[in-house]
Amino acid sequence: MVATVSACGAEKGLISIDQAIEIILQQTQPLSIENKVLQASLHHYLAEDIHAQVNLPTFSQSAVDGYALCFDGENAQDQTFEVIGEIRAGGDQQFQLNHGQAVRIFTGGKIPENTTTVARQEIVQAKQSSITITEPLRADADIRHVGEEVSKEQLLAERGQYLSVGAIAALSMAGVFEVTVFKQPKIAVLITGDEVATSSNDPSMDASSKVFDANGPLLQAWCQSNHFQVDVLHIVDDEAVVNDTFHRLKTQYDVLITTGGVSVGDYDYVRPCALNNGFTQHFWKVKQKPGKPLFFASFQNQDHHCYLLGLPGNPAAVYVCMQVYGKLLLNTLQGNCNTLQWFSATLTQPIKADQRERFIRMVMAFDQGRLTVQPLAKQQSHMLSNLMQANCLVRVPSDRQCEAGDPLQVLML
Repeated sequence: MVATVSACGAEKGLISIDQAIEIILQQTQPLSIENKVLQASLHHYLAEDIHAQVNLPTFSQSAVDGYALCFDGENAQDQTFEVIGEIRAGGDQQFQLNHGQAVRIFTGGKIPENTTTVARQEIVQAKQSSITITEPLRADADIRHVGEEVSKEQLLAERGQYLSVGAIAALSMAGVFEVTVFKQPKIAVLITGDEVATSSNDPSMDASSKVFDANGPLLQAWCQSNHFQVDVLHIVDDEAVVNDTFHRLKTQYDVLITTGGVSVGDYDYVRPCALNNGFTQHFWKVKQKPGKPLFFASFQNQDHHCYLLGLPGNPAAVYVCMQVYGKLLLNTLQGNCNTLQWFSATLTQPIKADQRERFIRMVMAFDQGRLTVQPLAKQQSHMLSNLMQANCLVRVPSDRQCEAGDPLQVLML
């Protein structure tokens, strides 16, 4: 069993996971756009549709090394053709074939006029100035026709398209050299907490009053793996320090991500200091486990818009909330407004009910053609050791015991 029934999180006023997701989508505006050369646009999102300026292929060409032929009928087997020249890929040789003639051609070479088919060299018996076809050969074989992949003015890519390696290759082939993309967000991560050691050499670690910082490395690595640059700062639990930090950073960054200081403790200054600095609260506290005291707010003046995602302090809650809400926020800022991609998988063992909806770290696998999920032990919000094995987050409904064989929603990590 993974979890037990708990009254924690049952208080009134909590919003649901779906409500929190919808609020982030509604309140987040994409960043401004910029023009980039295509080769420098990897991991960006398109801000404009792209239509093909040319046909692909731009001219009819040979798909193989062989011979371009001109013949009548259905089959060229056993026919002999006069060879009148050669066409290389990229060459500008011009030929017009007559019946019974052939041109030696190489892959990518431009098809000469009146070509009816191409014979690959493996089925050709070549002599000094003629060839004979040794196997059945149909008309129109091994010809890449102009525009067969993409026609001019066809929609190549839509606004919001993620520019992966494959997308850049496809656009390059279509002659696209510059694209308009959404800017990537400038992100600062603020690690709060007097108990967090800023390094392994912190002398106070010897006094057993400090804990090693997992959240800073976690968020830095998460941002790197999602192709974002990030600045990580550690700040103490002091109201004046937190106030000053928000005052300085709210106009320097597009996104502030904090860990800790968002609950109701005497030293939880993130929310009151954010509100004191002109941030507008969009939600605070979600009926979920882990990560109930999640805080989302934004600041806006005439020149700048800054979003604040206040994460809990426990590292498992930080990890889960970034995989769900952090990714959603950062993608939406870049014009990718698709909701999270959930998959259905079959649970392998029972899970007890809880009053909060949960994100449980599990191992996903294929079993006889089925996608299955296996719960891991040590699910408490301060524990991270099971992330060595976890490859998915599974969304478990509230107030219901789940049985082996039940279908659940899965978010791949």
